[in-house]
Amino acid sequence: MGLKILAIDTSTLVLGVAVVEEGKVLGEVTNNLYKTHSERLMPTVAGLLKDLSIKLQEITAISVTSGPGSYTGIRIGVTTAKTLAWTHDIPLYAESSLTVLAMNGKRFPGLVVPLLDARRNRVYTGVYRSNASGVNEVLGQQVLEITDLLEQCNRWKEPILFLGDDVSKFRSVIEETLGEEAHFGSPAENLPRASELGEMSLQRIMRGEEPLSQQFTLNYLQVTEAEANWLKKQKQGTGNDVN
Repeated sequence: MGLKILAIDTSTLVLGVAVVEEGKVLGEVTNNLYKTHSERLMPTVAGLLKDLSIKLQEITAISVTSGPGSYTGIRIGVTTAKTLAWTHDIPLYAESSLTVLAMNGKRFPGLVVPLLDARRNRVYTGVYRSNASGVNEVLGQQVLEITDLLEQCNRWKEPILFLGDDVSKFRSVIEETLGEEAHFGSPAENLPRASELGEMSLQRIMRGEEPLSQQFTLNYLQVTEAEANWLKKQKQGTGNDVN
């Protein structure tokens, strides 16, 4: 029996669940329906496992995206993954949502830029280049003004593939800045794939990497507005908690 990975991605408006085995995607569900992840995630997991006639006890490990992306979405996915892992004694692994999205461009002959809207003309992003096993970071994950990102991209003077549903919000400025060097993903390529998430964690297991503890931290890249207000109050000495 091969290694089986249950992969869960709720870091964006897209809900993705997949089960992957060595060299094979056994099943995958991807929804871009703009509905609440908290209502759909567990029924989607249960439905996929039922369709595949696989019990949770047969799952080797659970893989989840730890962000960046939707604060609520990330918490729902990670909390669910942690609960399943803890309850059924299954090892847990996590991957960056940006890296998972970048994997859709792993065969692109140039740079790959996954992009998620961070509001106020900023983006969650990183810059990647394909390698034999997938992609590797050229520019680390961070929150940037879109103009600062494009200024950096313009220095490479090579084709750049932008991926993500949020790219459409910035397409005009990307084209104005980079011209013919700018390339854009197809609708399917703009959706993160849970199967890629599962494959990344499968590779970790095969390399002998240890699973995460239940206390691993989420990868927000920036604090929420509520957290920022709380920190500001602490510095001012008010000490009032936020919900």
